[in-house]
Amino acid sequence: MGFQDLEAKIREKRATIGVIGLGYVGLPLLRAFIQSGYSALGFDIDPEKVRLLNAGKSYIGHIPSQWIAEWLAGGKFQATSDMARLREPDAVLICVPTPLNESRDPDLQYIEQTTVAISKVLRRDQLVVLESTTYPGTTREVMLPILEGTGLRVGEDFFLAFSPEREDPGNPNFSAERIPKVVGGIEPKSTRLATALYGNAVVQVVEVGSAEVAEACKILENTYRAVNIAMINELKVLFHRLGIDVWEVIEAAKTKPFGFQPFYPGPGLGGHCIPIDPFYLTWLARRHGMPTRFIELAGEINTSMPEYVIQRLTEALNEHRKPVKGSKICVLGAAYKKDVDDPRESPSFELMQLLLSKGAEVSYNDPHIPKLPRMRHYRIPPMTSQDLTPEFLAGRDCVLIATDHSAYDYDFIVRHSPLIVDTRNATKNVKQHREKIWKA
Repeated sequence: MGFQDLEAKIREKRATIGVIGLGYVGLPLLRAFIQSGYSALGFDIDPEKVRLLNAGKSYIGHIPSQWIAEWLAGGKFQATSDMARLREPDAVLICVPTPLNESRDPDLQYIEQTTVAISKVLRRDQLVVLESTTYPGTTREVMLPILEGTGLRVGEDFFLAFSPEREDPGNPNFSAERIPKVVGGIEPKSTRLATALYGNAVVQVVEVGSAEVAEACKILENTYRAVNIAMINELKVLFHRLGIDVWEVIEAAKTKPFGFQPFYPGPGLGGHCIPIDPFYLTWLARRHGMPTRFIELAGEINTSMPEYVIQRLTEALNEHRKPVKGSKICVLGAAYKKDVDDPRESPSFELMQLLLSKGAEVSYNDPHIPKLPRMRHYRIPPMTSQDLTPEFLAGRDCVLIATDHSAYDYDFIVRHSPLIVDTRNATKNVKQHREKIWKA
């Protein structure tokens, strides 16, 4: 089999798809391909995830188990931790984490380890596509040498491309198959194969001239958001000093039908992309002898927001003649955004750690996260979500709204709590007891 045979196999949906990393990106991606008629293998190093998937069960709140059960019943899917089986798929799509290390530099260990695993079984006529967000040059400079270390050559024996994930967890309007995919290959044949593959599964493919352009596209998307959110966060602090409600200002500004897009302040950035990806770009810029002052300043502002929230909470408690030390504080929301069970990079963990360091007695509630997961960068004791009973709320010194889940009855919460610090404008429609509410 050669390039043309692989292309025909992809176009006719006879190709088997392999997805490495069965999380918030990998599972929706699998659905897009299986729905379009492909068979798929899912790979993950976590045996518990593999066990649950092969039993037809989902472990992500907004991904129903029914999806998995239907894939299994149709004989279209199997999950495995056996990386030797990576020789079986015709196309291998990589959806692994790309975090930052302790010095906030790119940590590519998961990409490198996954590429090594693929290289051990790489065969002719396989397409490998990286989806994990990373800096421009990763696919060519990090992955390609490992894969060509097998003696196989890109564009002749195997094919390599980058197509950035664009998943928005919990947003039903933008499922994986409804989001256009940018595709850039290491060389033209790789681009052509990846374009054919995604063209069968998603609404639109945007073909670009190289893997580096595709990598830079994703970094641009996320840096754009990070910079604009930083501006709004800075204005939030300024407008507070001026006695102006930033939320009301945004609502007024967004009535302009051109030249303005609303962004919203918060307690800090969350999710896998926006808090991390701009630092990949600033790291790359430093390697090339260029400071990215604008992006770095935005990062400083956004990472300072949890401290600002705690400052506002301290002021609120002070008005009630209470110190933070010894106060009972409940954090509402552990997820990084509303109505999902995704805790990645959630500012709630930073808020909890800051409160604990100041001697507060901290609890939390999140209807989507019943047990607080362990996070690599935070030392927070084990906790379970507390029921928001009138007695529990009345027994807190302060309730800190970090995530504005739709499931919360904010009238009820305000009525029964002695003090509210609201970082999301979640209480905007509460009419009574507004004297209890502090904005942060």
